[in-house]
Amino acid sequence: MLGSLALFAFLRSGGQFFEDMKESLTMQPPEETVDVRTVVVEQVREVSELTTAVFTMEAVVPAQSDRKLGEVTIGKTNLLYVAYGEVRAGVDLEELTTADVTPSETGTQIKLRLPAPEILDTKIDVSRSSVYDYSRGFLNLGPDRAPELQSLAQQEALLKVEQAAREQCILDQANDRAVLVVTQLLQASGFSEVTIETTPSTNATCEKL
Repeated sequence: MLGSLALFAFLRSGGQFFEDMKESLTMQPPEETVDVRTVVVEQVREVSELTTAVFTMEAVVPAQSDRKLGEVTIGKTNLLYVAYGEVRAGVDLEELTTADVTPSETGTQIKLRLPAPEILDTKIDVSRSSVYDYSRGFLNLGPDRAPELQSLAQQEALLKVEQAAREQCILDQANDRAVLVVTQLLQASGFSEVTIETTPSTNATCEKL
């Protein structure tokens, strides 16, 4: 009788039994997961080169060319160039990798390490810059080299403006402001707590107060 009851119970539940067996043997589709680090990197990289500090200054640069007869200078040409220069500094977010991003398990907190700040661009505003004085000396004996001297003065002005920007700690300023910008970006993406680590600049000429 017990065997009959067991057989009867199996027959009633047999359909469910085989359904359970079929489900256990069927390959389940993979669970979809999202790599938060990759998403954050792609989102931040969209900003690309993040300019966070701009330095402008006026530089007065002299340039000179001599006319010689043998070892004797018989004429001098002097050019005085007034240059308006601009230096942009920031961080290149294209250098960001997933190793620089550490999210929390809950997904509400995130830590991100920024690349080192760098000079992104140095240029002369030629529309505002001009030759202040051009003299070929006594009897115009100096060589007529205005274009060459102006080009030389512009190159020197670029170096002078960038050096001044570095001395005014433009890279450190770029770091500080990059922290604010990226923090706001990640907070807008839904992270309630954002920690930004910066990479120190290698600016040895910075004159901190």
